[in-house]
Amino acid sequence: MLVADRYRLQVCVGRGGMGEVWRATDEVLGRDVAVKLMLGHEHDPSAADRFRMEAQTAARLSHPHVVGVFDFGTWDGKLFLVMELVHGDSLAGDRARPVVLSAEQVATVAAHAAAGLAAAHRQGVVHRDIKPGNLLMDGDGTVKLADFGIARFVDDPSAALTTTGQIVGTGLYLAPERALGKPASPASDVYSLGCVLYQLLSGQPPFRGDTATALLYQHIDTPPAPLRQLGVPIPAAFEAYLLSLLAKQPEQRPTAQAIADWFSSGSWRDRPMPLPQAVPQPAPPTMPRAVPQGGPQAMPSAPAPAPGPAPMPGGVAGRAPAPAPVRSRRAAPAAAENPLAKISRRRPRRTAAVAGIVAFVVFLFIGMAWLS
Repeated sequence: MLVADRYRLQVCVGRGGMGEVWRATDEVLGRDVAVKLMLGHEHDPSAADRFRMEAQTAARLSHPHVVGVFDFGTWDGKLFLVMELVHGDSLAGDRARPVVLSAEQVATVAAHAAAGLAAAHRQGVVHRDIKPGNLLMDGDGTVKLADFGIARFVDDPSAALTTTGQIVGTGLYLAPERALGKPASPASDVYSLGCVLYQLLSGQPPFRGDTATALLYQHIDTPPAPLRQLGVPIPAAFEAYLLSLLAKQPEQRPTAQAIADWFSSGSWRDRPMPLPQAVPQPAPPTMPRAVPQGGPQAMPSAPAPAPGPAPMPGGVAGRAPAPAPVRSRRAAPAAAENPLAKISRRRPRRTAAVAGIVAFVVFLFIGMAWLS
């Protein structure tokens, strides 16, 4: 089957309530593409205009983690959208065997998907339908977001909450503010991504209910169970950050770019942060060691050290000079035996004797003169 005289359909790789996705070949450029045919839009007069507007929005997104849009048009009464073909599977799995990945793999999914969301949010585009089926992983492990642009068209909140089967595809990942009827925002995409990551780690979404109303109340009021309580081997930092994506208030969730940066940096591994380098502090001055009094190891007196900074242990200058060693009692007798010291003691005695004799002679002569 040849669509628009250019795209030859080969195999139907997906089918939903509003369209089919085919693997096809662009015979003009000679490359494989994915062609999505929209069905049932004839019942909505404004569907063509909305789809065209959303297709143009998606075409403006050029990012490694976003499925590219190549062409848009109408063929045989059906709207079609030509997209990049991703050689891989979605992360939806099936109900019998849901996709469960390791923490390492989920961290990669989170970094790639959040980077794609951040690129869309910078362009003012809100995906509004983040779910495992819209996350495609190729053979190299690269994750790409699909269905940008048409998501707003196919994901009408009122229809998702009332149509049988729609709640499974959308309500499981619906942000609390959207459950309350508020418009979608970039924070709504972040919440939906958090639900998807939670499911990829545990094998089940954070909330499940028998009815759509019960499920919505859980999104609004019930905190998600911590993953480690469910037996999921995940670092504490990873779990805490994932729970922040599932915050009930939109302003409490991180942005898509912050999520991409956090997971890309490896912070989810609980790596310890490097400690700030400590400034070396001078060692406290050591007290002088007491010298035993009268002991055989008493040290002789020594001259005081020259002024200046004394070396510290390890070669660091700045410690106060050590006090002079205590003079021992055995050092005094040694100094008394010095001959020079004896001479210095005798000189004052001889001088006093000579002075006394001279004074006596003087007084004698004076007395004799006075008597005569």
